[in-house]
Amino acid sequence: MDRGRPGISPANLRHLARMLKQGRRPASTVYDSIGSDFFLSPAPGWLNLGLWEGEGDEREAEAAVHRLVRTLALELPTGGTILDVANGLGAQDPVIAEVTSPRLFVAVNITESQLRAGRDRLDAAEARPVLADAVHLPVMSDAVDGVISVEAAFHFSSRERFFNEVRRVLRPGGRLAMSDIAVERQRPRTVGEAVAGISNLRTWGVRRRALQSASEIRASLDALGFTDIEIRSVGDRVLVPAIAFMRGRLQRTPEAPALHRFGAKLLLNQWELLYRRGMMDYILTTATAAR
Repeated sequence: MDRGRPGISPANLRHLARMLKQGRRPASTVYDSIGSDFFLSPAPGWLNLGLWEGEGDEREAEAAVHRLVRTLALELPTGGTILDVANGLGAQDPVIAEVTSPRLFVAVNITESQLRAGRDRLDAAEARPVLADAVHLPVMSDAVDGVISVEAAFHFSSRERFFNEVRRVLRPGGRLAMSDIAVERQRPRTVGEAVAGISNLRTWGVRRRALQSASEIRASLDALGFTDIEIRSVGDRVLVPAIAFMRGRLQRTPEAPALHRFGAKLLLNQWELLYRRGMMDYILTTATAAR
């Protein structure tokens, strides 16, 4: 992205078109559009919202995104086979490798441009990149000790099918650790809530069937035989400070393309509304494959 030159790229145009008619892989369209140098990224190569200790200060941004990944990775076994599903631009993979010391590390992504952009980070983590869909993992059954997925499951075509794949590839006693967006109330009560909900679904390429509450996510894992299921609500440490951080970044980057700035302001206002009204939350989920 050229931060100094207003305008939109061909990938942005494809994203706008897909907002009207979603294709087979809407998430790939979204992240092709965002690119590898998004001006609101907390740190180069990082796209997650972070786990914050403060109120969203720029000085904590890089620590916050590292903290989110490290918190999840600490829930995984060490010295085994680790699978990172939807690994973004690869910035998280050296952190995961440092925490888990994997014998074998595989990073799966449906967006080829992200795998290419993150090649150096994947090499640093000694992770094997695989272009694949989260609901069709090209991995043998009972072959993995830990699965991590950071801020991605709401993009998958079916969270239940993803959980089923995780259960299939995990060895008995293997661990799942993921961060996710939970939708605690789907029915809007005001026009503003309806507009915010629909526009976010379209912007982020999320299908309505992917919307689940924390209790529904727990039930899906339980039905597949996962044990030790723990779901933590951390919206106050993720969404609230991340929104504050991005608003501050917008003020500090007036040279960003006008269309990007307008869209970002609109989405941040909508995120705040959805969270404040109890419709959206950010959760950390861990579970163990039954022995």
